Amino acid sequence: MTEAGVHFGHGTRKWNPKMAPYISAKCKGIHITNLTRTACFLSEACDLVFDAASRGKQFFIVGTKNKEDDLVAWAAIRARCHYVNKKWLGGMLTNWSTTETRFHKFRDLRTEQKTGGLDRLPKRDAAMLKRQLSHLQTYLGGIKYMTGLPDIVIIVDQHEKYMALQECIMLGIPTICLIDTNCDPDLIDISIPANDDAISSIRLILNKLVFAICEGRSGYIRNL
Repeated sequence: MTEAGVHFGHGTRKWNPKMAPYISAKCKGIHITNLTRTACFLSEACDLVFDAASRGKQFFIVGTKNKEDDLVAWAAIRARCHYVNKKWLGGMLTNWSTTETRFHKFRDLRTEQKTGGLDRLPKRDAAMLKRQLSHLQTYLGGIKYMTGLPDIVIIVDQHEKYMALQECIMLGIPTICLIDTNCDPDLIDISIPANDDAISSIRLILNKLVFAICEGRSGYIRNL
């Protein structure tokens, strides 16, 4: 964890006092996260997702910073999870009927594209629909196979994805979240104190969670 920089927090001026129990020291104006507590909470999160995956539950991974989007997509695809790694569209969960309508539009346009229907339209109309398809692919591509609300949501960055977190809270969906020293741990069901800016830190945490999900899914499949 030390090599991955999991312990590096934000500057001491940019912190949330609620994070005090998760901070072990200050170094050169930066808070240092207590890695013993990180390991404890990460283990708890892994146990939770393993158990949920072994019972066939559905996961949703959210992380939209430019430097983490590819990592989020890779982790989600590996664990067969739904994901959002671009902009979070407001109401994606709380206004599920609208999201489903977007899915239907997305699927219809993909079908039209695959069958050559778009190419038979006037160029202006075809160009407009292709732009719509590209937009929908960017924002809904990771959740196009969702048929209902997820059972557990994993959020990489609480500050960046506060709207997603609020929707989960409103709907009572359990959340697991990386929390840096400027976050509010009281908003999360399972908080994993960790550096949420460094790719190496995010990769380490996601790898652990993904491995637990995959192991749980293997047991679920064997029991079918």
